[in-house]
Amino acid sequence: MALWKETSSAGSPAAGGTPAAHAPTAVTELHGKPAERPAAESSGTEAARRAAPRPAPVESLIAAELSIEGKITGSGDVRIAGRFKGDVQVDGNFRTDAGARLEGQVRASVVVVGGEVQGNIDATKQVDVLSTGVIVGDVKAASITVAAGSRMRGHVEFGWDKKDGALELKGNARPV
Repeated sequence: MALWKETSSAGSPAAGGTPAAHAPTAVTELHGKPAERPAAESSGTEAARRAAPRPAPVESLIAAELSIEGKITGSGDVRIAGRFKGDVQVDGNFRTDAGARLEGQVRASVVVVGGEVQGNIDATKQVDVLSTGVIVGDVKAASITVAAGSRMRGHVEFGWDKKDGALELKGNARPV
């Protein structure tokens, strides 16, 4: 499969010319569908570079049949459908599917628990515990949503902001 469409001029191999005489056209072809080259290649202007589409976020997946031990760090989204033993620290979102199991600490922007997490969770934005979710550990998040049927054993802190080392309530919450 060609990554770009070749010209069929007299200098192309298709027309009996030498391979050095042909060059790819400005239109590329991927999986049989035409696609544009990045704007930075077609015109060197700064405005064209800013208008270039950004790649879609990528989700890393540990499949249901896999069991891995180690450490996950970086940016992007991570989804576990299998088993993972180790800590997870990502700038993106983290998710465990129903039937998945994680033994370790989790630090992410948004955490969705559909499987079992044995370890503490620290989410900068949101924790969602689905009806199939089980957490054995402490949870800290800006907000938390818990579905009926889920289970948890541990300490939960949500709705608090850290400012100057002190905890302050967010929104309309009142201390008890």
